[in-house]
Amino acid sequence: MKFWISDLNKQERRTMSACFGGWALDAFDVQIYSFVIPTLVAVWGMTRAEAGYLGTVALVFSAVGGAVAGRLSDRIGRVQVLKLTVAWFAFFTFLSGFAQNFEQLLVLRALQGLGFGGEWAAGAVLMSEIIRPKYRGRAAGTVHSGFAVGWGGAALVYALVFSLVPQEYAWRCLFWLGILPAFLIVVIRRYVKESETFEEKAKQTSTHKISALGIFKPPLLRKTLASSLFAIGMQGGYYAVVTWLPTYLKTERNLSVLGTGSYLAVVIVGAFLGFLLGAHCADALGRKKTLMTFGILSAAMVCLYMFAPLSNSAMLILGFPLGLFANAMFAPTGAFYAELFPTELRGTGQGFAYNLGRGVGAFFPALVGLLSATMPLGMAIGIYTVSAYGIAIVALLFLPETQGVALDQESSPGERLSGDEQPGNTPA
Repeated sequence: MKFWISDLNKQERRTMSACFGGWALDAFDVQIYSFVIPTLVAVWGMTRAEAGYLGTVALVFSAVGGAVAGRLSDRIGRVQVLKLTVAWFAFFTFLSGFAQNFEQLLVLRALQGLGFGGEWAAGAVLMSEIIRPKYRGRAAGTVHSGFAVGWGGAALVYALVFSLVPQEYAWRCLFWLGILPAFLIVVIRRYVKESETFEEKAKQTSTHKISALGIFKPPLLRKTLASSLFAIGMQGGYYAVVTWLPTYLKTERNLSVLGTGSYLAVVIVGAFLGFLLGAHCADALGRKKTLMTFGILSAAMVCLYMFAPLSNSAMLILGFPLGLFANAMFAPTGAFYAELFPTELRGTGQGFAYNLGRGVGAFFPALVGLLSATMPLGMAIGIYTVSAYGIAIVALLFLPETQGVALDQESSPGERLSGDEQPGNTPA
């Protein structure tokens, strides 16, 4: 049987490849921070709460960046915004290696976050509009697996650099390597074309006259609110675990650098396969059923991993389903969010809802850091993570199934805007 990727045309494959590279390098830059938390605590004498603030500020500003980039992608195009955001987060990750204190790194992490959130917003919309409906879920989920590749690359580089360089300098080297994504811009400029769906809509309607407030009016309001709440739960739970897992393994499980890397490797392999599993389930079972199933499994696995009296060997084995379930939940999101909004407001709606979730969910790492001052870190991680997944599961109940929606139509089926509800009738 022919592999589905071989059935894609040249533009679909090139767009997939460029977005995959963007996600991988994006994840590499962002995940570097989770590996250097213990070092910054030791070198700068930071508290866990301060370390949590550094994790949170990047995610909060990524929400701002995603919302702005989503709006810009509806005005100037998906590809232009993709290039701009890749350059932005690479530059400020590189500058983070020169920080001299907590306050400087806080500012640089915030600026890095603007590009991190913006890159996802532009890339997810571009992918969903380029790939045909038959393969959209699989393609979006497969591209999301680039996150696991980037995360794995960060883990390998962390183990290598910290084995060769004293820790007071090694963390700087990791941030300096964050300039690598800038080279992806050359590939995007040469091979990736703008979405025909966007270009056709731009010819029909002046994008500057379309109000961003259209996503807060019927019939889109319910989708905007429910999809934002879902994103809060999904991302809040995920970041609470991902940000603190290396610190938990090193400080509470007393694992060495190489030991921590080995445990994380199992989680990361599970994450990679989880993206692929979720991608195929999204097309085979539908978006909602896939998201609901893996949301429930993720909450159950975190309960077991953080609350049960497990041996280190058992934790090593369970790291695989921990990474598998949590990341399978992310796989359909790019396609799902794109299918919720009409072309003229797709970047705006997707950028706002997904990144509002990221911004609010960003406070979960900080809350874990604060709560860990009064209880074991593992228990704090478990409480906030399970609560967050519960929020996501409830929010899904208020969202429609979108599998098979054609993105070249004006609005989703049954949701065409008319009369005073046309988004273009309100000044931007």
